[in-house]
Formats: sequence, C-alpha cells, structure tokens
Amino acid sequence: MVDSIDVAAATSHGLSPLDLFLQADTVVKTVIVLLVLASGWAWAVILDKFVRLQFLQKRANKLIASIQSGLPVASLAESFVKASAKDPLVTVYKAMVEEHKRSADLISSESQRNSLQERVHRVGQLAAADALDNLHSRLPSLATIGAVAPFVGLFGTVWGIMTSFQGIAATNNTSLAVVAPGIAEALFATALGLAAAIPAVVFYNRIGSDIGHYGKRIHAFIGVFEIELSRQLSKKGDRNGLLAA
Repeated sequence: MVDSIDVAAATSHGLSPLDLFLQADTVVKTVIVLLVLASGWAWAVILDKFVRLQFLQKRANKLIASIQSGLPVASLAESFVKASAKDPLVTVYKAMVEEHKRSADLISSESQRNSLQERVHRVGQLAAADALDNLHSRLPSLATIGAVAPFVGLFGTVWGIMTSFQGIAATNNTSLAVVAPGIAEALFATALGLAAAIPAVVFYNRIGSDIGHYGKRIHAFIGVFEIELSRQLSKKGDRNGLLAA
C-alpha cells in the first residue's frame, strides 16, 4: 500500500522543465526566472556582437583593399563615403581627414608639417579608442553572467534541497519516489545556471579576441593613413622648396 502511494505521488509530479518550474517553491521559481532572463540577455549580446563583428571584418577587408592605390588625406575616399557612418573604420578615417582640413593653412614649414602628422596621429588614436570602447559596451555583462550564474543556480539548488528535506521530515517518508521530484527541481536550477554561464564565458573570450583583432586592423589603417599623409606632405614640401629657389 505504501509503495502504491509513493508511486502515485511520484507520477503526480512531472519532470519536464515546465513541470519542474511550476512545482518549485517561490524562491526557486525566482532563481529560475532570473537565470532565464540572464541567459536571454547573454544570447542577445552574443548575437549582436558576433554578427556585427563579422560584418565589420568583411567591410574592413573591402575598405582597406580600396585604398591600396593611394589614400586621399584632404577629402573622403569614395568607398568611405558610401560606407556606414557608424563603422569604426569610417569614424577614424573621417576624424583624421577633418583634422587635416582644419590644419590646411598651417603646413607651410617643415615643423608645421611634423606637427600636423602628430595631431593626425593623436586624433586617429583617440577616435580608435572611442570606437573600440563602443564595441566593448555590454560585453562586461557576459563576464558577470558567467561568474555569477552558477552560484545563483547553486543557491536555488541548496534552497530546493532544504525544502525537500523539510518535506521528508514532515511526512516521515524517505522513499526515493517521494524525494526525487523535489531534488530534480533543485538540480534544475543548477543546470540553468550552467546553461547561462557556459555560453557567456565562451563567447566573452571569443568576442573579446575578435575585438582585439579588429582593433589591430584599425591601428594598422591609421598607420597606412599616416604614411600616405607623410608622402603627400613631403611632395608638397619639395614643391614649395623648388618655388622658393
């Protein structure tokens, strides 16, 4: 008779994720909801950053390839005019071209030309830093989720097991069929914590690496611009020297 009662009690508790959530107490339900929301936010950030970086990398290949024959330093190249204004590479390029335009009347001597090159370099570095900061936005939330989610899930598990033991003490029944549903609800919280944390940690490292690689490409582009600027300023300086002679 006792066994039949235990079996009936066990079968009345479903073990599907939805059933485990509905059968859990308020604290464990709160933990589960928080972990599901954290996982959803993590995947939203992952997809946004991953897709955007892939797109930026492909566009960087096209933009950098389009300037190999000579980069305009006094006006925007046509390929950059057509690109999105929010592209970090375009932002950096526009900032350096704008600085060149503002200093067009201040490059009559060699020292002024050197000062221009230094200013353009600083402007490019500042624009690159700002653009990379924007790419890093919301990325720290992945690190937070990866570090905290397992412990939140563990808290739900501990609380659920404590509740199960209280039920055992109240019913004076230690049958596995009676205990199993409560333990399953508790362990479900740990599983959700790991499900939220593992992708967050993996993609935090992957996206951080991709941003670092893209940052190197931006700094290499700044170097290409500075070389072309130096070349054009040297030509202008030579012409001015010939005219003075």
